[in-house]
Amino acid sequence: MWRMRTGFIVTLLIVHNVLFGGFRPARSLAVRSNLEIVKQWKLFSYAFPQNAPVSDTNYYNPLTIVPTSMTVGYDRIYIATPKLFAGVPTTVSYVSKEDYSESPILRSYPDWSYTVSGRSSFNCSDSYLVSVYRMRIDSCNRLWILDAGVSRTFEDSEQTCQPKILVFDLNTDQVVRRIDIPRDVLRNQSILVNLIVDETSSISGTCDDVFVYIADTVRPAIIVYDGARDMMWRLSHPAMWPDPDLGLVQVLNDRFFIMDGIIGLAFDTVSGILYFQPLATDRIFSITKDALRAGPRRLHDILPIRFLGKKSSQGLPLYLAPQDGSLLFSPVTETAIVSWNPQTKQQAVLFYDVDALQFVADISASPWESGVVYAMSSKFNRFTLETVNKDEINFRLMRFKYPSRSAVSAQRLFTPSDQVRSPLYTNDENSIAFNSTGYRSGLERLVPTHTPAYSLEPSAKIYQFQGVKNGLHAFSGNSVPAAANIFQLSQLGRLGYSYSLGHSVN
Repeated sequence: MWRMRTGFIVTLLIVHNVLFGGFRPARSLAVRSNLEIVKQWKLFSYAFPQNAPVSDTNYYNPLTIVPTSMTVGYDRIYIATPKLFAGVPTTVSYVSKEDYSESPILRSYPDWSYTVSGRSSFNCSDSYLVSVYRMRIDSCNRLWILDAGVSRTFEDSEQTCQPKILVFDLNTDQVVRRIDIPRDVLRNQSILVNLIVDETSSISGTCDDVFVYIADTVRPAIIVYDGARDMMWRLSHPAMWPDPDLGLVQVLNDRFFIMDGIIGLAFDTVSGILYFQPLATDRIFSITKDALRAGPRRLHDILPIRFLGKKSSQGLPLYLAPQDGSLLFSPVTETAIVSWNPQTKQQAVLFYDVDALQFVADISASPWESGVVYAMSSKFNRFTLETVNKDEINFRLMRFKYPSRSAVSAQRLFTPSDQVRSPLYTNDENSIAFNSTGYRSGLERLVPTHTPAYSLEPSAKIYQFQGVKNGLHAFSGNSVPAAANIFQLSQLGRLGYSYSLGHSVN
């Protein structure tokens, strides 16, 4: 996952921060850009077992440990740190919610006996965890851990063990189910990085009768697991592949290549739609659960993939907000968290922070905290370029309250139609109204509010960077890039799309 080389990109886009009010939970460390900082670390340290070889950098090297996801349970926060390099002592850790320190020490989950680090020999048939990118909690309070089985991904990429899923009962921290990924659904160098546990058709009170959708990012595909029949099959489509024109990523002044395919997954349990995105792309796609569950396809069958539209830059996570069905994601160049409603096509910047949101690796919610969304960021760019500053904050766990529909003020937004007339995609063009410029007009929300979450003022000015890929963005304050051209809001529909919301520029 996340393979890269140093490169060059010309655009650095800044977006206006949009305020949310009223959410100040107790025991927060700080509030920055209206994001509550729950925990933050300069580097990770651990409660090591006695006699652990902590002086051996192949066992423990804090400069090579980067989190890719977090999962928030009832009383603990679980953190995944895959073995991108040598020096990662454990791949799944946790901190207690009762530990209110700013940078708590991590503990191996469920304990140190499950890690292969520091072992001269071990048996892959045992329940060891090798390298984990993502985890999920189901309705039975069980933690589904997807183990990619690959060590030192950025170095020699050793296939230590076959990939598998271990399901832990969080009440006992014991493995209650093991799912080995069969070789016939894998390809050479497959790396499994994300999963969705679909319980929409499971029998009430059971959590084994589920479907699991697994992302293979290096040999891009979705692997489907039918829990009731204990069967797996592999589905692939060009929409899951990386775009070679978008492999170059810029985070502030850091530029590097990440030629990864499908990573971000989000599932709408109401409509039965799985949303996904490769990392090296500016697009988001979807497929129905019925198409995924239909079983293996013949060689030349084309999956009914729907192309939704474009973003301003690449991104990793997707999260589906159940309040209004909006997708939340983080365009990495903009160092922001953005919402996008797939039905209305309305987009909005929720948060912008040039430091705290440099590389958002995961966005998710806890089943125990209604309406609260968590985000984890890491200065992954610094770790890959070996420019880590060990004296500054490099990892942050943040949270915020996602607004309901009643909290959104009436407004009109515009996004491009982004029509792709290709037999590869299924686009319901008959249900979409286009204006004369060819751009889709977002529907107007007419719910009044005294504290609007964001607003689009008629006097706002839109700036367009001159670069490889032009896009419209709003800036606030007195600092406007010299390379930007100024357009009035009325021109927005003809010139491009924007996440831009906010006040006029002086």
